[in-house]
Amino acid sequence: MHRKWWTLLVVCVATFMLLLDITIVNVALPSIQKSLHASFQDLQWVVDAYALTLAALLLTAGSLADLLGRKRVFLLGIGVFTLASLLCGLSTTPLMLNLARGFQGVGGAIMFACSLALLAQEFQGRERGTAYGVWGAAISAAAAVGPLIGGGLTEGLGWEYIFFINVPVGALAIVLGALRLSDTRDPDATGVDWLGLVTFSASLFLLVLALIRGNTEGWSSTTIVAELAGAVVLFALFLVAELRQERPMFDLTLFRKPTFGGVSLAAFTLSASLFAMFLYITLYLQNILGYSPLQTGVRFIPVTGIGLVLAPLAGRAASRGSPRWFLGVGLALVAAGLFLMHGVAADSTWTVLLPGLILAGAGVGIANPVLAQVAVGVVPPARSGMASGINNTCRQVGIATGIAGLGAVFQHQVQTKAAQLHSHAPQAAKEAFASGLNEILIVGGIVAAVGAGLALLLVRQADMAEGAARADVVAPA
Repeated sequence: MHRKWWTLLVVCVATFMLLLDITIVNVALPSIQKSLHASFQDLQWVVDAYALTLAALLLTAGSLADLLGRKRVFLLGIGVFTLASLLCGLSTTPLMLNLARGFQGVGGAIMFACSLALLAQEFQGRERGTAYGVWGAAISAAAAVGPLIGGGLTEGLGWEYIFFINVPVGALAIVLGALRLSDTRDPDATGVDWLGLVTFSASLFLLVLALIRGNTEGWSSTTIVAELAGAVVLFALFLVAELRQERPMFDLTLFRKPTFGGVSLAAFTLSASLFAMFLYITLYLQNILGYSPLQTGVRFIPVTGIGLVLAPLAGRAASRGSPRWFLGVGLALVAAGLFLMHGVAADSTWTVLLPGLILAGAGVGIANPVLAQVAVGVVPPARSGMASGINNTCRQVGIATGIAGLGAVFQHQVQTKAAQLHSHAPQAAKEAFASGLNEILIVGGIVAAVGAGLALLLVRQADMAEGAARADVVAPA
C-alpha cells in the first residue's frame, strides 16, 4: 500500500481516538461519580479539563509541528495521549482523573493540529478532497458510536476501560506512524507564540473556573469577581499580543470578513448548546430514569445516527448552494430540538426526549460539515490551516464554556427548586434535577437560536466567491 494511504489510515485512527474521548466519556460519568465519589463539579471537569487543554493548545501545536516536523510532533501527541489514557484508567480520585484528562487533551491537541497538515503533504488535487472526506467521516463516526462504545465498555468491563482501550490502539498508531509517515516542516516557521498561548489559556481557565464555582462561592464573592475580571484582562492582553505578532497563532485579521466571524460563532454556539447539553441529558437518563450506560448509549442513536446520515449529503449540497442557509437552518433545528425536549419530569419516559433528539440530530448533520467548508473556503489556501484551527478551537471553547455556563444555571435552579420543596427525599431530588434540566434546555435552545441568526446575518456568498478566486490564482504556482 502506498505511503499516502498509510498516512490516511494513521491520521484517521488517531483522530477517531481523540474525538471519541469527547463523546465516549459522557455515558460513563455516573459510574465515575459513584466509583470515585465525585461531586457535580468534578464531573464537569472530567469533560472540561480535556476540552480546555484541547482548545488552548490546538493552534500552538500546529506552530510547533511546522517548526519541529509534523511526523515527529504527531507521534509525540499520540504518545502523550496514550500515556494520559492509561493514567485516566488508573485514577483513584477525581483530582487525579481530571489532571490526567487535561494531559490527555494536550496529546489530543497535538494530534488534531497535525492531522490536516499530514494529509495535505501526501495528497494533491482531487485525491486531497477524497482524503479530507474520509477524515471527516472518521470525525462523524466518532460522534456517532462514542455513546454506544462508552456504554458497552462501562457496563461490561468498567468505566476505566473507556480509557484503557486507547492504550493498544495508540501503541499501534505509533508503530505504524513511525514506519510509514514522512516528516516535513515549514522552512519559514518562526517559532511558538508563547505570549498568546499563556494569555489565551489562562483567560479560558479562569472563565471556566468562575462559572463552575460561582454557585458555591457566590457570584458577588471576591474570588469569583476576581476570576472573571482576570479572564477579561487576560483575554484583552491576548488580543493585543495577537495584533502585534508578525505571525500570530490566532490571526485576528481573518475576522475582517463577516463570513469568517459568522462561521466561528456558529461553531461556538453549536458546541455550547447541544454538545454541552449531552452531559446533563446523560445524567438525567441514568441517575433519574435509571438506565444503564449501554441503554443510555442506545438512546443517543437518534441524535448521532441521523447526523451521520445527513452530514455527507449536506456537505455535497452546500458546495453547490448557499452555505449560510445550511448553517442557519441546521442551528435553528438544534434550537427547536432543545426547546422540544423541554418539559421533562422526574417520572417521564425517555421517549419524551425522542422528537427533540431527532430534530437536533438533523440540525447537527446539516450544519456540522458546512462549518469546516466555510471556514477554509473564505480564506486564501495558504491560510486554510489557520482557519481550520481557529474553527476547531471555537468548537472546543464552546464545549468548555457551555458545560460550565449551563452547569451554573442548572445548579442554581436545582438548589432553588429543592428549597421550594422543603425536602431531601429521593423523589424531591429527582424533581429538582428535572427542573434544572428544563431550565438549561431553554438556555441551550436560545444559544443555538442566536447562532442561527448570526450565521444567516454574517455568512455571505460573496466572501466564499472571493476565497475561491484567490484559490484559482494561487493553485497553479
